[in-house]
Amino acid sequence: MNTYYTSVELGTNSIKILVCNKFKNKFHVIASVDTPSEGIQKGMIVDTKKAITTTKKAFRKLDEMLGFKITKVIACVPINNCKMDIVVGSAKVIDYHSITGEDVSNVLNDALVGHINDEDELITAIPISFKIDDEDHIQDPKGLVGEVLEAKILISTSPKEIIYKTLEVLKLSGIEVIDIAYASTGDYYEVKNPNLDKVVGAIVNIGEDVSNISVFNKGIMIKNKTLNIGSRNVDNDIAYIYHLDKNISRELKENFVVAMSAYADSNEVVTVQNKDGENLEINQLDLSKIVEARLVDFLKKVKNELKNLTKREIRYIIITGGISELAGFQYLIEDQLGIKAKVCNITTMGIRSNKYSSVLGLAKYFDAKLALRGKKTNMLNEKDINSLISVMEEKGNSDSIINKVFGRFFEN
Repeated sequence: MNTYYTSVELGTNSIKILVCNKFKNKFHVIASVDTPSEGIQKGMIVDTKKAITTTKKAFRKLDEMLGFKITKVIACVPINNCKMDIVVGSAKVIDYHSITGEDVSNVLNDALVGHINDEDELITAIPISFKIDDEDHIQDPKGLVGEVLEAKILISTSPKEIIYKTLEVLKLSGIEVIDIAYASTGDYYEVKNPNLDKVVGAIVNIGEDVSNISVFNKGIMIKNKTLNIGSRNVDNDIAYIYHLDKNISRELKENFVVAMSAYADSNEVVTVQNKDGENLEINQLDLSKIVEARLVDFLKKVKNELKNLTKREIRYIIITGGISELAGFQYLIEDQLGIKAKVCNITTMGIRSNKYSSVLGLAKYFDAKLALRGKKTNMLNEKDINSLISVMEEKGNSDSIINKVFGRFFEN
């Protein structure tokens, strides 16, 4: 089945939207948008009107790229004040001869009964394992035979007050939210592989104002910590020391800095204008030392928080977020966190940037969620899919979807 998903993240600095296609078990990006946001601080909606205005602009830009209107999404929601709990459900198998997706849905629903209070909203319900009669530790029971299906599930909830602000902004922007999940969940599903699914590890997403540290055990998030520090702190350091406008500071950070100063070039110099209108020559080595100091301080905090979050051995640490794209960042995290630390590496054509890890992973999470329940869906209607196919056919005769649409729908 040719399946289409659309996901969105309302971030502090930008709104990221992704349209992707799952074809022959591979995900292909059809269109992506990353536009400035307003009314959002530390991942939270603080000004609904401004957030709606910029959200509408982002979707309008996407619609113009595609030639039709996107109306349904999977949405990232803030992880602030999230709570996690392990619950157990049980249900009789409808058809004794074979367990279906409907049986899985029934046992998951049974597990939730009485475990969600009126003030909280269910965000995710991820099965740890299933049991069929006396046979335990089953990951996917569909197609197996039994009379009673049981499930152990980790559920996560967040205060409705926080979640509903995000949903309200999307609704008033003309967007229907089909499902929600934390950005951390999306991050994991983007890097997910059989090896990571067997061990305990952590994913760190460095955002604009806040950074999330999430601990995963066999692919299931069990702990989370939010730090009030992000890439904006680096911008502020550069702006303060050189008396620069924040936009120039950000430009220097993204295009000139080397994260580990040992690899910076002392002969590399750039000329910029400060707030007083004076021209400054900034040396790459000197600038990189400033940035490195801030990043080292951040990574030390990450290391300490991981010790507080779990006593288990951390087998991997994956760093994502836009700032992880800095040159030399891999060397820096290995120096501070050891060789188990790696920078997320998104290679999907059209979005080769870690800033998209949450939204791309969110589509993969939703697809896996549907598969476990034996369900399928398309977030584009038949007319829009036919419109896309027509564009693809106009672009050439290659069997590769990406070859047909590459160069038209990507914004980076």
